[in-house]
Amino acid sequence: MTNSATANLLDKLRHSHDHGAALASHETKARWVVALTLAMMVAELVAGYATNSLALTADGWHMATHAGALGMAAFAYWFARKQSGSSAFSFGTGKVHALAGYTSAVVLALIAALMVIESLRRLLRPEPIAFSEALPVAIVGLVVNLVCVKLLHTDEHHGADHDGDPAHDHHAHDHHAHDHNLRAAYFHVLADALTSVLAILALLGGRIFGWTFLDATMGIVGGVVIARWSYGLCRQAAKQLLDVVPSEKLAERIRRRIESEFAGSSVVDLHLWDIGPGARACILSVAAQSPQPPVAYREALASIASLQHVTVEVHALTEPPRSAVTS
Repeated sequence: MTNSATANLLDKLRHSHDHGAALASHETKARWVVALTLAMMVAELVAGYATNSLALTADGWHMATHAGALGMAAFAYWFARKQSGSSAFSFGTGKVHALAGYTSAVVLALIAALMVIESLRRLLRPEPIAFSEALPVAIVGLVVNLVCVKLLHTDEHHGADHDGDPAHDHHAHDHHAHDHNLRAAYFHVLADALTSVLAILALLGGRIFGWTFLDATMGIVGGVVIARWSYGLCRQAAKQLLDVVPSEKLAERIRRRIESEFAGSSVVDLHLWDIGPGARACILSVAAQSPQPPVAYREALASIASLQHVTVEVHALTEPPRSAVTS
């Protein structure tokens, strides 16, 4: 084998686990959202202490919790990018995003619980509300939150599963390949936008009709909705952290492709899991009457762009399993 042929073969056998470059735009968006959230937090705290408004100072510290969670999201992007080439992470730093997303979802659930507890307390012990001070700030807060929602919004929040369509082999944007870190940041600002909308409705109702109970009632409604969002995010991020099979359809397509392109071959064992946003790893064992080199099976799956790490174990049916060749 010539040196160039050897080099080509080695290139085919190498795996790239760099998940940082593709998420550079997500990191930039997260930084902008953190900056906007911090600016709004400072404005509310300064205005609250200057006017002695408990409503403004309380919302300012509420924004601080979201700023902390969003800061964690931005840090996760930075850390994953800086460590992307480190050999300490067997499959790259892709799961840092899922871990940050899961943690952020837990923080979101705690915020929802505190909202419900505080709202119940205010229902039992009503407090005077400074409508004239709180309403303008709530409106400004809503505008800032909507800007942040726009910054973080991507098509992946709608999720479309293309795993069953060969026409989408070159696209990794399916429902099960979310960037959970970005989703967590998105839900944080969406939760803030929701609370701002509910607060405006409650403040208008209280100012116009004197319905002061609306403030606490809307807080409970918002807390319940946010809790549901956090549960869904926790569930999806946990699946990635626990290496749950991301798509049964994709697993079946891998099996069919190998068995249809290589006559007499059977996939006897198949493992598929997420290693990062839009990136998956696969280990499969093939038993064949006329076994091919492992690289041939890998090349048959090369058109599935989301498969960034593929290991193939080949068994000749005429030989015992211990003679397997791996790649």
